[in-house]
Amino acid sequence: MDEDSESRIEAGTVVYDPRSDKVGEYRGNAGPYALLRPVGGGREWEACPESLRPATTEERLSAEVRAANRRSSGPGLPAPDTPAAGPVPGCAACAEFDARRADAGARSDASAATDAIVLLRRHLRRDHWGPRPRRVFRFVPYLIAQDDTAEPEYEAYCVSGEEADCGATSGRCGSPAAVEEWQRRHTQATRHHRYRRSFTDYAVLEPQAAR
Repeated sequence: MDEDSESRIEAGTVVYDPRSDKVGEYRGNAGPYALLRPVGGGREWEACPESLRPATTEERLSAEVRAANRRSSGPGLPAPDTPAAGPVPGCAACAEFDARRADAGARSDASAATDAIVLLRRHLRRDHWGPRPRRVFRFVPYLIAQDDTAEPEYEAYCVSGEEADCGATSGRCGSPAAVEEWQRRHTQATRHHRYRRSFTDYAVLEPQAAR
């Protein structure tokens, strides 16, 4: 995807990222990177904007099917990508729902494909997997504390510019002083004065001792 096409891409557009071999929804830019989110929701990841391209119909359908599988799976059930989550050989109902899914995929009908997958998984739960095991939860209070074993990270991103952000970034640094030094050098070279800064640390949840 060249610079001109990148500037016209709209949030929510489904694109293919060859570096991660994944399909995701374009969310916006973060410095020199494009932010993508899995179809159906999930953790965002950074991608190189120049390598992105619009997802094909087959790639979109495959991503939507995986998202439907994630939504329809629940605690205690096989993961969507395991063999146990597929049609059971010799079962007429499984074969019918799987045929519906394949037909919808051939017609690029994502809605019908999702409906067929949901029906198949309901059938698998009811007639093949059996009742869910009973789960007992015990409430345990936790304290949230900064993880002293992990170094915090600091970063600055230049947002100067009349029509668009400069986009230069300091990269992740181990101290605020390193970020400030980069800002001074960047301002001297470009006369840019406005930055967005971020701080990242790591936290752990520790069980709170009973009183």
